[in-house]
Amino acid sequence: MKLKKYDSINVIPFIDVLLVLLAIVLLTSTFITRGIIPISLPEASNANTLKANKEIIIVIRDDGTLFCNNNIEGLKNIEEHILQFPKDTPIHINSDKNSKFEIFVSVLDMLKRYEYSNISIVTEK
Repeated sequence: MKLKKYDSINVIPFIDVLLVLLAIVLLTSTFITRGIIPISLPEASNANTLKANKEIIIVIRDDGTLFCNNNIEGLKNIEEHILQFPKDTPIHINSDKNSKFEIFVSVLDMLKRYEYSNISIVTEK
């Protein structure tokens, strides 16, 4: 029995598998960028309201201006806003690398004064 010699490789099944993998990656990447998967929740008459443990995002710009959740400006206003949240609320500090360290320390000092402990500093990898 003589073996047949193949001059070419059939790549069509390989391309089919790659297209399926590409579709899966594109679908999951839209869920990752949004951070949520859109769903339509059913209604119930005896449902309890869920208390969401929101994150607080503090932004320190290079010119020294402070923002909290993109709409509250100034250290005093941020201080009043943060006191409405429980002590275990996650707080993320986004500080520009060219901002003054003194402003960063004043934000940390304010958070430590009110005993907030779930603080993280956001950096780039």
